[in-house]
Amino acid sequence: MQDSGTRAIAVSLALFGAAALCEIGGCYAWWCWRREGAGAWVLLPGMACLALFGWLLTLADSDAAGRAFAAYGGIYIVAALAWLRLAEGRPVTARDLAGAALCLAGAALILSAGRAPGR
Repeated sequence: MQDSGTRAIAVSLALFGAAALCEIGGCYAWWCWRREGAGAWVLLPGMACLALFGWLLTLADSDAAGRAFAAYGGIYIVAALAWLRLAEGRPVTARDLAGAALCLAGAALILSAGRAPGR
């Protein structure tokens, strides 16, 4: 059985993963419209994704918004590299992976220290 701290971190990581997909999807809609000539209609689901992204971050177990955003940053970087490879078909380099590992270590450190009071 997991203790409440481990469970809270697991839930936060899942929320951050979902938020990253929403943020990347929303931003990619703008990218497609401005840089790849997609129709303006792509902005509607893009904006919905960005709104969902913001809402998901508010659900993370953190005592401060800035701490949640900082911890989320590590997860976002990993998700962006996955997007690079899976959606754009571009290679991920060893430096990309090393940088992502450093960011994940920082995110884990921030998450372990910054849970909301009483949780």
